Amino acid sequence: MTKILHFAPILALMLMALPFSACSRAPQVSTSGELEGNITISGAFALYPMMTRWAEEFQKLHPKVTFDTSAGGAGKGMADALAGAVDIGMVSRAVNAEEEAKGAYWVPVTKDAVFVTLSASNPVLQDLLKVGLSNEMFIKIFVTGEVKIWGQVIGRPEITDEIHVYTRSDACGAAETWARYLGNEKQEDLLGIAVFGDPGLLDAVIKDWLGIGYNNLNYAYDMASGQPVAGAAIAPIDYNQNGAADPDEILETRDEAQQAVATGKYPSPPARDLNLVTRGKPGGVVQAFIQWILTDGQKFVGEAGYVQLIPEQLAEALEKVQ
Repeated sequence: MTKILHFAPILALMLMALPFSACSRAPQVSTSGELEGNITISGAFALYPMMTRWAEEFQKLHPKVTFDTSAGGAGKGMADALAGAVDIGMVSRAVNAEEEAKGAYWVPVTKDAVFVTLSASNPVLQDLLKVGLSNEMFIKIFVTGEVKIWGQVIGRPEITDEIHVYTRSDACGAAETWARYLGNEKQEDLLGIAVFGDPGLLDAVIKDWLGIGYNNLNYAYDMASGQPVAGAAIAPIDYNQNGAADPDEILETRDEAQQAVATGKYPSPPARDLNLVTRGKPGGVVQAFIQWILTDGQKFVGEAGYVQLIPEQLAEALEKVQ
């Protein structure tokens, strides 16, 4: 049975919950043709840093457009969009047919991936950096619970430290994407102590030297240094199943992680597209904002720590929203 642990730092949650800007939310285009209004956005932690950057840059071009942006998980973004509680939902997973039938209108806007996170104090970290972890091993840790001891992971029975598994308590794309990589469809298939949000899960793992979890790219790596967040380490996935962590499977920096996702070396899932969802086809300033994201806004994707979609995807998305 999944246990709930509210481990997220209060300050981080407060910052995520604060609106990016506060104003009346009715979007419109003025009689002069100048864009104005307020755009409300909620949803995936994975997209939150990118969306706040896009909002900042768009507001520089259109000062009369303001934004209310908050992170609360992909499930919340979808629910809020379908309910008309926000103009745009950030959804870090595929949109299903049932959601489309309810009015979900979506386009992909960028790409990132989920990475396995450990405490930098993990007792077998150096061994893991040599052997990596296979898909089969992850299944035994996160799904079946067959592997419970760190020594079992690296073939050293003398190490008896217990594995502490962490997962997400909020409905989120990261958990669903990780579950799909492990051959499952639902977040509920994952074992572990459940923690709210990307920042909370990472904080829990950093504080627990025996912990293992998963985080989106821009939470696993520090934006300023490009290294894993202080106190955290990224566990290598043995993509080619050769029983060793090859040099291109050890992603020591954010740049290396971005490159692995961009070139397709990092498996998909856990790499995936990130989507924006509206209730029905967007219009007015919301439509203009999404069109800008898919065109001029793409120049901010790489520097913000994300991976740009291929030109064909962008063109298809732009045609869909126009």
